[in-house]
Amino acid sequence: AKGALALLSALPPAKRLLADRGYDADWFCHALDDKGIAACIPARRGRKKPAKHDATLYKQRHRIENLFARLKDWRRIATRYDKCGELFLSAICIALTVVYWL
Repeated sequence: AKGALALLSALPPAKRLLADRGYDADWFCHALDDKGIAACIPARRGRKKPAKHDATLYKQRHRIENLFARLKDWRRIATRYDKCGELFLSAICIALTVVYWL
């Protein structure tokens, strides 16, 4: 979460922030509250007073992460083989089409 401190001032306006357990820190949640952003961060395992989070919303975040993981199975996308932005986007579209139909 220390890296998030540097990026905290550059956060765009948002209603919620979805993050994993690594960002579960009191100072980070308070800083998000000061900016008017609701945090959806599950508590770390060793936390004495775990904060509540929206489990349904967190499951949606997990599904998005799984999609990116499946995209990275394609070597051409994971290594950014195509340097041209249009070719890279077309490779992503082809990969997503194949992933969707499987």
